[in-house]
Amino acid sequence: MESRADSAVRQPPLATRGGKMTQTHQIAILFPLAASAAPLLCTIFVHALALSTTVNFVRHEKRLGRVGAGSWINLAIVTLVVLLAFVAHLIGIGFWATLFVCCGEFQEFGNAYYHSAVNYTTLGYGDLLLTPSWRLLGPLEAANGVLMFGVSTAMVYTVIQRLVLARFEDLRN
Repeated sequence: MESRADSAVRQPPLATRGGKMTQTHQIAILFPLAASAAPLLCTIFVHALALSTTVNFVRHEKRLGRVGAGSWINLAIVTLVVLLAFVAHLIGIGFWATLFVCCGEFQEFGNAYYHSAVNYTTLGYGDLLLTPSWRLLGPLEAANGVLMFGVSTAMVYTVIQRLVLARFEDLRN
């Protein structure tokens, strides 16, 4: 005869969602946390490179006397900085997509990249789901994406602020 403990181990627990009973699966924590370290650190490194490149680029433009020299030059500088940030995000999405393929969650890189972009941007369509053992990767990637978008926003804002202050003397005080 089977005990209640034996049957509880074999069957996922039931949860109530909107009046319906649905099965919940146990979510793994340690493996996804450990596996997420690689794309997380790589993404931070890529954004640090983008930030360093932006600082050096703006310093170079300032030495040449272009910072604040005109609206079109400032627009070109901001455009390049935004493009650099965008490329850094695309690379970060690729790191996470690579992890999804390595974990066996997707067979094709294109599907993994799409799923990664949905997570990284916190769009959250939910049309492609990870298995319960790797499901924690989704929120971890979303947290990474939010933080990296914050870095990009700060970087672009600072560049715009410097360009405006260099162009308009009355705003320096």
